Amino acid sequence: MFMAAVVIAAHIVTSTQAADARIDSWFTQNSGKYARIYATSGDETSGNAVTTWSRGSGTQSSPVYAGIREVSYSANWVYIRSSGLASYVMGPWYLNAAKTQLFPSYPSNQKVLYRIPRNPTVPASKTLTGLGAVGYFVNGVALFDNRDAFYWNGSSEVQGSGLWNRDAYVNESVTFDAALAHQAGANHHYHANPIALRYQLGDHVDYNSINNRYTESVATPTKHSPIVAWVRDGFPIYGPYGYSNPTNAASGVRRMVSGFVIRDGQNGTTNGRTNLPAWAARANNRSATLTASEYGPNVSTTYPLGRYIEDNDYLGDLGKTLSVDFDLNEYNCRYCVTPEFPNGTYAYFVAITTNGAPAFSYNMGRSFYGDPTGNTVASITETVTTNFVGGASSALQLSKPTVTNNIVTLVWSATEGGTYRVEASGNLNSWTTNATGVAATFNRGTISTAATPTNQFFRVTRTTLATYDTN
Repeated sequence: MFMAAVVIAAHIVTSTQAADARIDSWFTQNSGKYARIYATSGDETSGNAVTTWSRGSGTQSSPVYAGIREVSYSANWVYIRSSGLASYVMGPWYLNAAKTQLFPSYPSNQKVLYRIPRNPTVPASKTLTGLGAVGYFVNGVALFDNRDAFYWNGSSEVQGSGLWNRDAYVNESVTFDAALAHQAGANHHYHANPIALRYQLGDHVDYNSINNRYTESVATPTKHSPIVAWVRDGFPIYGPYGYSNPTNAASGVRRMVSGFVIRDGQNGTTNGRTNLPAWAARANNRSATLTASEYGPNVSTTYPLGRYIEDNDYLGDLGKTLSVDFDLNEYNCRYCVTPEFPNGTYAYFVAITTNGAPAFSYNMGRSFYGDPTGNTVASITETVTTNFVGGASSALQLSKPTVTNNIVTLVWSATEGGTYRVEASGNLNSWTTNATGVAATFNRGTISTAATPTNQFFRVTRTTLATYDTN
């Protein structure tokens, strides 16, 4: 009989589990793994992922652990610490489809401390989304809204927000990597379908490791999508698949249908940019009627239809019925039951088309449905319970040993950059060193050793840790 004991000295972490999806749904299993990028297409083709890099404002001079570092909570808040970097290989990023012009910046550690409300409320008066992070995905990467930070000011496109806001996916998707993400400065983020994260979460996505591409599975979905993000109003974003009947978990699963269509004169939509769509007028608390100076640019090859988020009409304003003709309201959410909320919740859903392409309004609408009280904080100023600690302090867990042909194989969850000592004992009193300096491979450690004919116990201890970004 072979038994295993795990010793991790001062690095033991005790976590308190809480039955609350706002606390438990964060993707932490790769927390002990370094963030990596493909710097160029050539690196992507050859599989040359690097852990340090520098371009523009994105400098990572030492390795940094990916994603969520810590999750803690109080009665009213969930706090996350994150590097803001995904645990799949990110990049490469280019400015053009021919991939001859590198994107001006790589991502880097954002040292995020963000809080999400545990008790969300729904105000009658809605708040517009701002530029920058409006929430966080469960892998610790920032959630940006559906704009790209440029708008038409009456004569040209300038940075900021206005009545005609450029659609980030339409205008910037050429700069997205295979995961549909890029960065503003060094702040890595998603605007639309987080397809690589969804693959990690098991949400109906296929991955081709040969070309590093993610695609929507062609099979019929059989399960409800997982939570992929939390918005700063405290409501979740799910992947694209929900229950057919919003209040019946036994109604079957299907793709959630966006509530928006392009304003091309079809389906009862208006045509042109001489008035605002009704949803945008509501969001801006103004009339849809515009003065000539407020018109958008004429539709042309320079300013094609779809360039601005206001080039979309909401079906609810065109005589269509929510939950009958389409699923998601003008905020890209609905009230429904979900696996995590069997009694119901307001929830946003990732919007995609029938062929898996991102569909407006992508992850959420132009306004928050709930009260957006969540935000970045400088420090935690109240008593909290720690639910998870990762990164350099990731807990070591030794799997049950296996024996094949009289060889014992040990596998444990490791911290990348760490080296480990493996010891064995027949009585738990005296220990013999089997191996030292066993290096972690990513966030996994393993060793094989000869079996003995008697009971054998094992313990694994991390002995060193390479230099890493401690911010």
